[in-house]
Amino acid sequence: MYTLLLVDDEYEIRTGLCNYFPWDEIGFEVVGQAENGKQALDFVKNNEVDVILSDIEMPVMTGIELAEELQKQKSKIKIIFLSGHRNFEFAQKAVSYGVKSYVVKSTKSSELVNVFKKIKDELDQETGEIDLPSKELTEDSEEVYNFYDRLILTIKNHIKEHYKDVELEDISELVHMNPNYISRLFKKKTGQNFSDYLLSIRMEKALELLKDIKYKTYEVSYMLGYSNVKNFTRTFKSYYGKSPREFRINENLNGVE
Repeated sequence: MYTLLLVDDEYEIRTGLCNYFPWDEIGFEVVGQAENGKQALDFVKNNEVDVILSDIEMPVMTGIELAEELQKQKSKIKIIFLSGHRNFEFAQKAVSYGVKSYVVKSTKSSELVNVFKKIKDELDQETGEIDLPSKELTEDSEEVYNFYDRLILTIKNHIKEHYKDVELEDISELVHMNPNYISRLFKKKTGQNFSDYLLSIRMEKALELLKDIKYKTYEVSYMLGYSNVKNFTRTFKSYYGKSPREFRINENLNGVE
């Protein structure tokens, strides 16, 4: 198992990468996180690190400056840049400082898996480890399937907890992926659009709340994220074939509006 340090000034990105990426399944262990290049340098002075996955534009010390300093120190740590956008100037500097790969943050997770698989192969050769012939990891690989299963579960749980106001952009920040890619992935893996799944969760919650006579219909509407009770009533009837009032009558909750 090779050691990995994650470096990014955005907490959500660091924790997202740490928690939702299948590091252990591809031979890596996250041993630390840093907010900038300076913290990363301090960490590697006292800890064994094989690979650094770093953002480029950070306060205090950028990823480029980090790579430059490690090169001056003749460090054997392999560096991979993970940037929010493709920048030719940054890419040129990355190559000059021995950076192994330059990955855009919207890159599909399977491509990032492949980058690290290649890094692992390099490390295996350098350390003389005997490893089984590695296979190309694609979206159909078992390791990636496991990752996607955890990812979809994470998304579903987040929707169930934040159904009132959750949006696709919120999920994008949570799991550190492009919103359009998440939308396609969710549809492919669940058979439902993101919006349809969110609607199903809200409607399930609507039934639960409407059965509680302490809530008025307009209060249920607000609790589900509908600012207009007419929109809620229309959506509920379209989904269940009856209005909230008719549902309550059928449930013998007469007189409750």
